[in-house]
Amino acid sequence: MNFRENPDHVRRVVRERGYVAPVLLDESGDATGKGYGVWGPPTAYFIDREGRLIGRVAGPRDWTGAAARAFIQALLDGH
Repeated sequence: MNFRENPDHVRRVVRERGYVAPVLLDESGDATGKGYGVWGPPTAYFIDREGRLIGRVAGPRDWTGAAARAFIQALLDGH
């Protein structure tokens, strides 16, 4: 979920980086703040298929390593 950025800029970055997951836009920050308690970027939020917040981590992370990929896969698998 993108937080308080211009939607055109976000779309350009998503296209340039080749993201395949949906990137939700919250230009005002209202939905992110009220719904998920955003503390400030960079923060990663893990939201289940029902839209419920199931986890959060603050600060930059390397999401390209094996441990991160295994973590994401476990979430996708429902574990």
